[in-house]
Amino acid sequence: MPTGRSAYVNGRYVPHAEACVHIEDRGLQFSDAIYEVWGVVNGALLDEEEHFERLERSLRELRMAMPMSRAALNLVLAELVRRNRIDNGILYLQVTRGTVRRDHAIPDVQPRPSVILTARRMDPKTIADRRKSGVKVITRPDERWGRCDIKSTSLLANVLAKTAAREQGAFEAWLIDRDGHVTEGSSTTAWIVDQEGRLVTRDLSNAILPGVTRRVIMRAAAEAQMQVVERRFSLAEALAAREAFITAATIGVTPVVRIDGKPVGEGVPGPVGRRVQELYAAESAPKPA
Repeated sequence: MPTGRSAYVNGRYVPHAEACVHIEDRGLQFSDAIYEVWGVVNGALLDEEEHFERLERSLRELRMAMPMSRAALNLVLAELVRRNRIDNGILYLQVTRGTVRRDHAIPDVQPRPSVILTARRMDPKTIADRRKSGVKVITRPDERWGRCDIKSTSLLANVLAKTAAREQGAFEAWLIDRDGHVTEGSSTTAWIVDQEGRLVTRDLSNAILPGVTRRVIMRAAAEAQMQVVERRFSLAEALAAREAFITAATIGVTPVVRIDGKPVGEGVPGPVGRRVQELYAAESAPKPA
């Protein structure tokens, strides 16, 4: 068994500290790349197929080919989990258009894509404690590019929003569009529970990323006969909601108890959010072969 943290770059497993790409890789030069993140629980990938589907869609939207088959990539993912001894954590994948002389236009003859994979452990207790106490969010203007449905590595606006949240003692920033509606978090999907007890989240469009956790929750909620409404909602609606929560592969379902310093509902995690987390955990758990 290898010791130390390992990464995978273009066909080779390498020590994490030595992982590198060419200086003219288009991912470095232009953020001409997409990424995907799998959560790992008890050594198994969560929502594996759904993440593959979103990966393939993002690549198609940027006119990039899958760098290898799903089966081959699955083997690499499993090996990286093994090498890094990941029981609970994440796998982070980047696929860039590859290395070619710097020029803005997509080259007529595209280079071989670069494939970069890293893995890291996460502390389940930290995640559980966050769910128990809930988190604070702030709001920021949504200043991102117009194709947020593509899981591109062009994340500078997200970085600035997340940094602003951290500086204000919050966990996340909810992004507000020009019409005053919440789009999503800087790295999460935003949800509220309205006064009728319905789950409300933004409808899919170019304005938001089609979250895999969001998709699995919607399926699980439908099976449990919970009503989900896909529509825009305002900041005022969020502040008047019974509950709010955020979702992502790295955090599951995490309650939001304060927005811009104001309490949501009773200012503590509520029963609907807890129920949604239970449903998601059951739905996303790896199924026996």
